[in-house]
Amino acid sequence: MQKVLLELGLIIFAGFLFKQVMPAEVNIVSLKKAINALVFNIFLPALCVIVVYRAKIDTDTLLLSPSALLTLAFTLALSFAIYTLLGKRFNISPKEKGTLILASIFGNNLYLGLPVITCLYGQEAGKYVLFYAFFGSTLFLWTVGVAVASHYGRSEPFRVSKSIKTILTLSPIWGLAVGMMLNLSNASMPAFFIRPLEMLSSLVVPLMTFSIGLSVSMPKQRHTVSIAPAVIIKLLIMPFISLVVARSLGLNGVALSSCLIEGAMPTMVLSLLIASRFCLDVELAALSIVVTTVSAFITLPLVMHVAEKIITTWGVI
Repeated sequence: MQKVLLELGLIIFAGFLFKQVMPAEVNIVSLKKAINALVFNIFLPALCVIVVYRAKIDTDTLLLSPSALLTLAFTLALSFAIYTLLGKRFNISPKEKGTLILASIFGNNLYLGLPVITCLYGQEAGKYVLFYAFFGSTLFLWTVGVAVASHYGRSEPFRVSKSIKTILTLSPIWGLAVGMMLNLSNASMPAFFIRPLEMLSSLVVPLMTFSIGLSVSMPKQRHTVSIAPAVIIKLLIMPFISLVVARSLGLNGVALSSCLIEGAMPTMVLSLLIASRFCLDVELAALSIVVTTVSAFITLPLVMHVAEKIITTWGVI
């Protein structure tokens, strides 16, 4: 685990360093948008097709979605209860509360979860990330998540129809659908088709990881007290909620470990976009991303070690 995190950390640092010394003609915002657009609309769909096409779609794989949805629901309830209690005591505004609730439940499942899990368990394990992220976290984000953002923010109202339309227009969803159809039909793809997909998909992990470094910033914000519960929930409590949920559903082995790791991921970068779109606290969202991303390099190995001890000692949860 430490070796994998060190390798990914070096790529993240390279992205952060490039942002500090990049040529004047390079626009950092445009560069991040270009990388994210390429990854999300070309390279990631290619990865979805090749991984799902080759994967053994078993019960464990299909259970990743309900495991993610239940984990997010329980974590949302916990975060809502905590910030409802703390809101008046520490004078947390509705916009700050909405930002912190979102920061405490939605993790960087793709941009960091995919590199970590595939580096630890191989590309085959990528199917767990894809099912967790797109059929769990993404569904929850564009339904319940935007409803929370709309409630606490001061922007466009939440509409179910618009959320469904957003989900259906996501390129990786179509990549998953194509991969699933090829898998279930037992179709044999020719090498001249598979090789380009492999070349495109090989760019996902390094570019996603590098993009995290480009996104890291140190906003000037004094939210130390209010942000602490969100960091603790996201990095230390949610992974064990995920572990309990996944184990209760009967998951074992790599599937169980993948749920644990996904639950332990730092705050998703996309939460910054949601905060901006629904007029939440953008600077607080940025601070949450920075703090949880840096802290995850310490908490993730710790969480994995404790979880292994729990599983080894009690066997079941």
